[in-house]
Amino acid sequence: MPRTALSRRIRGLHDRNLWQLIFVAPFFAGLLIFTIVPIGWSAWLSVFDARNTVTPTKFVGFDNYLYLLNDRAFQTSLGTFIVFALFIVPTTFAISLGLALLVNRATVAKAFFRSAFFLPTACSYVIAAMVWRLVFFNGARFGMINSFLRELGLDPVNWLGGGNYLYWVVLVTLRLWLQVGFYMILFIAGLQRIPTDTYEAAAIDGAQGWRVFRYITFPQLRATSIAVVLLLLINAFQAFDEFYNTLISVGSYPPFAKPPLVYLYLVSFGSGSQDLGLGSAGSMILTVVIAIFGLAQLGILSLVGRDRSR
Repeated sequence: MPRTALSRRIRGLHDRNLWQLIFVAPFFAGLLIFTIVPIGWSAWLSVFDARNTVTPTKFVGFDNYLYLLNDRAFQTSLGTFIVFALFIVPTTFAISLGLALLVNRATVAKAFFRSAFFLPTACSYVIAAMVWRLVFFNGARFGMINSFLRELGLDPVNWLGGGNYLYWVVLVTLRLWLQVGFYMILFIAGLQRIPTDTYEAAAIDGAQGWRVFRYITFPQLRATSIAVVLLLLINAFQAFDEFYNTLISVGSYPPFAKPPLVYLYLVSFGSGSQDLGLGSAGSMILTVVIAIFGLAQLGILSLVGRDRSR
């Protein structure tokens, strides 16, 4: 094949392939620089003793992995993830599904409600954590929540300390406010894919209310529900900002206050010996776990799609 013909074939009709490459290249460059290279470098550091330096010094093999898997603090951080997931996953799922059902049935201002509930998704987790800690749940008498409690004749509460577990109220409400709108949009997209004639046939048969939701709406949302649950689990595993900026950054270390990412951050960049090799090993463990969740999501969704196509 002549060189000009080969070049023309590579570039595509009207240079379409070339323009696609130009638009996609920045994304792949960012993926390479900020994701693939850091993961590869972390995998390399994880088998070395790298303290206070990003330059590997002494090869230790899988000692860092074995230390973490037997470390009580790391095991406790995994327990924190489990507790946090038990709180946040079903709560977010139920609230976002309920909001999606209400907004999808709204007859006026539907776009406004979608935007209003989705808007917190664009807010920075750090800023939201600071607002929750300094404005709503700061533990002082003039805090917004404590002022409301005082109006009801109740005593102020130390939300982020005092040896209690009330800080979970702060963490869960913060995460709910930030992410419910996003999953609501996913459920609305799933609801809009349900054929309207299905509801019309159910209405002719006399089905309404809970029976329609149980036997028609929710089964039709099976693929969306699986995707939402798996995304919620992955996001719960990546929890960092709310824990660090409401508790750790102010020196508060209540029980179950350090999920895996916070624990690894303190190991890698905290005071004392900055063990980057140990932190890299932990990050690789979390990467594998998150990858397993992602593959499980793809596998389950493919099975659901295959089942629905039959």
